[in-house]
Amino acid sequence: MGGSCHALSPPCPPATRAQPSQRATTSADSREYYYIQVPDQPGQGFNALAKLKEAGVNLLAFLAFPSEGKTQMDFIPEDPARFLAVAKSAGWQLSPKKEVIFMQGTDRVGVAATALEKLASAKINVITTSAIGGQGGGYGLLIWVKPQDVVAAATALGA
Repeated sequence: MGGSCHALSPPCPPATRAQPSQRATTSADSREYYYIQVPDQPGQGFNALAKLKEAGVNLLAFLAFPSEGKTQMDFIPEDPARFLAVAKSAGWQLSPKKEVIFMQGTDRVGVAATALEKLASAKINVITTSAIGGQGGGYGLLIWVKPQDVVAAATALGA
């Protein structure tokens, strides 16, 4: 189990967080994403991700969740053209291109609250969000808004 943190191991050291005096960096922009729906069966995520790995496609984010009796997989590719080529060769039935706000930067307490406050002040409704912090002191935040609000949301967040 070397180096892993779980319920049966000693407490993990606290994650590194930016202190208020440290310069916090953040980037926010809109990114295209696509989704597929697959049977809700073991191995579906592995099969999709293995094809992308074999082709050298890097994902900025990947989400999978139940949807209408199936599993929906959202792919936010670093290189959309490369992703689309693999999806086509794999025979995936992709959704039309969609957009999501992608933020990343130095993690600090309240970073998601600050982003959502900016959107609320701009009267932009958030459909859903997903956030994660990393051990290296970074974070990633995905924010879904209505298609007609993507440009305004990116602007409100400083893109």
